Amino acid sequence: MTTAYSQLRATFTRLSRFSHLSSIAGWDMQTMMPAEGSKARSEALAELSVLQHQILTAPQVGEWLQQARQEDLNDLEQANLREMYRQYQHAALLPESLVEAKSLAGARCEHAWRRQRPANDWEGFADNLREVVKLSRQEATLRAEAAGISRYDSLLDLYEPGMTAVKLDEIFGDLKQWLPSLLQQVVARQQSQHFAQPEGPFAIDQQKELGLKVMKRLGFNFDAGRLDISAHPFCGGVPQDVRITTRYNEQEFITAMMGVVHETGHARYEQNLPKEWLGQPVANARSMGIHESQSLLFEMQLGCSDVFLQSIYPLVIEQFGQRPGLEQANFIKLNQRVQPGLIRVDADEVSYPAHIILRYEIEQALIEGEIEVEDIPALWNSKMQQYLGLDTVGNYRDGCMQDIHWTDGGFGYFPTYTLGAMYAAQLFQTANKAIPTLQEDITRGDLTALFQWLNQNIWQHGSRFSTDQLITNATGEALNTGYFRRHLESRYGELA
Repeated sequence: MTTAYSQLRATFTRLSRFSHLSSIAGWDMQTMMPAEGSKARSEALAELSVLQHQILTAPQVGEWLQQARQEDLNDLEQANLREMYRQYQHAALLPESLVEAKSLAGARCEHAWRRQRPANDWEGFADNLREVVKLSRQEATLRAEAAGISRYDSLLDLYEPGMTAVKLDEIFGDLKQWLPSLLQQVVARQQSQHFAQPEGPFAIDQQKELGLKVMKRLGFNFDAGRLDISAHPFCGGVPQDVRITTRYNEQEFITAMMGVVHETGHARYEQNLPKEWLGQPVANARSMGIHESQSLLFEMQLGCSDVFLQSIYPLVIEQFGQRPGLEQANFIKLNQRVQPGLIRVDADEVSYPAHIILRYEIEQALIEGEIEVEDIPALWNSKMQQYLGLDTVGNYRDGCMQDIHWTDGGFGYFPTYTLGAMYAAQLFQTANKAIPTLQEDITRGDLTALFQWLNQNIWQHGSRFSTDQLITNATGEALNTGYFRRHLESRYGELA
C-alpha cells in the first residue's frame, strides 16, 4: 500500500536530484563558465528554483505531511518527516514570483561583483545590492509575520535553526568582553618575534599539487570530488560529487593551502553524510554552524596546531624545496601569527570573530530597515576602526565588497562562522579526551582515529538531531563558549 510518507520520500528524492543539477550548475558558474554565459545561466537557475518551489509547495505535499504524522514511523523516519515539514514551511511562505526574482537578482549581483570588486566599483555594486536587499526584506517580512519573530531572526533560522539575535547578542557580547584584550596582548607580544616571509614565487601548479597532497592526508575522497579555482573559496556540489575551490597568489602559498584545508573540512562532512538516506532531508548537514565547525576544526583546531604543521612540513619542502623563510619553526609561526587585517578569509582565529561581529551587526540593521545600502561603507569603516583598529575609507574592495555572501541575499549566514569556531573548539577538546593518543597520531600524520570519532559523533547523523542535541550527544553539553576561550588562551598564551 502506498503511504503518505512514501509519497513524500519520492517527492523529496526528486527535489534532491534537481538540487544536484542546480548545485553543479552554480559551481560551474563560479569556476568555468565564460562571462557571456551569465545571463542564460542565471535564467536557467531561476527557472530551476521555481520548478523546485512548485514541486515542494504543491497542495498534495501539505496533505501528505499531515497524513504522514498519523502513520507508524520509526525514529529516523520521524526525523526525516520533521525536516520535510521544515522545508515545506519555509518554501510555502514565498510566492513563485519572489523566488524567481531573488534568484535572478542574486545571480546578476554576484556575477557583476566579480569584476566590480577588483575595480573598487562601490557605486556599481550598490546598484545591484539594493535590489537584493529589497527582495531579502520582502522574504524576511513574510517569514517573520508567519513565525511571529523579527525579520532578521527569520533569515537566521534558515541557516542555524533555533538561533536568535538575542542569543547571538549574548554570545557575541561575552566575546567582546575578553577577546579585544587577548588580541591586543598577543599582537603586542608577537611584535618581539621575527616572522620571515618565505621567498616566492610559488608556482600555482606546485601550490595545487601541495593542496592535493594535503587533501589526501585529510582523507578527501577524490572519486567523489575535485579541487578547482574560484574568486572566492567555497565548497559546493553534492555528497557524491563534492566540489571545493581555492584561490592562488604566486607570492605566497599559505593562504591557498589553508583555504584548501578549510574547504576539505566541509567536504569530508558532506562525503560522510548517511549514504543510505541521501536524497532525503534527514541526510542533509544539520546546520551551517555545524558545517563551519567541521571546516574550522580542520583549519584551526587541527590545521594550525604545531603537530599538524610539523606533519605536513615535509610535503611543503617536497613541493617548494628549502628556501629562506621555509624553515620548520618559521613555517609554524607564520600559520599561528596574529595580525589584524582587512580581509576576513585571511584572518587569524583570534581576530576573526571581530570580522563576523561587524558583519552581523551591519546585516541585522540592514534587514530590519535601520540602515540602507548607502550607509554600509561608513558603518563598515567605523566598526573596523572600533574592533580591529583599521581604516577602510575609499577601499571598498578590501572592505564592504570583499565577501560574496550578500550578493545572493545570504543574510543570516555570517554568524555561523563564529558559532562554528565555538562548536569546533568544544568538539576537538572532547575528541582529545576521548582519544588519548590523538596528538601523537597527528604528529605521525595518522588522522584515522579523529575521523572515526567525527564520523561517529557528527557526520553520520546528518539532520537526525537538533543542533543542541547533536552537540550534547557528542560532548556531554550544549554549546559552551568557554571551550573557545580556553583554546585561544592556551594556544596563543603559549605563543606569547
